[in-house]
Amino acid sequence: MRSERTPFEGGPMDGRVLPVLLGPTGHPPKWYEIPVPAADGGPPTVLLYERVPAGYSKRLHLQKGWKYTYTPSGRKPGLRWPWTKTKPRTEPGPEPRAEQKPAPPTA
Repeated sequence: MRSERTPFEGGPMDGRVLPVLLGPTGHPPKWYEIPVPAADGGPPTVLLYERVPAGYSKRLHLQKGWKYTYTPSGRKPGLRWPWTKTKPRTEPGPEPRAEQKPAPPTA
């Protein structure tokens, strides 16, 4: 399998360059996960890096390759299918005041 030396930015891996295996399309994976074992023997912490373009050429604006940037949240965004609805926000709305009384029904 082919690999490509890919730089990492941000987080604990800042400034390091690692060989990353390429997929069938010739690109590294969109997300790169690095499990870090816990010192007390608990579950490992996962460092999450997202693939972004490394830069663009000046004249033709061609992409120069890939790099990974640190995602501090540690979670990948979920899949977004075109036929699914977005979840409504669960922000608390204004509560009705106790002094307001509903209008009596008119017949």
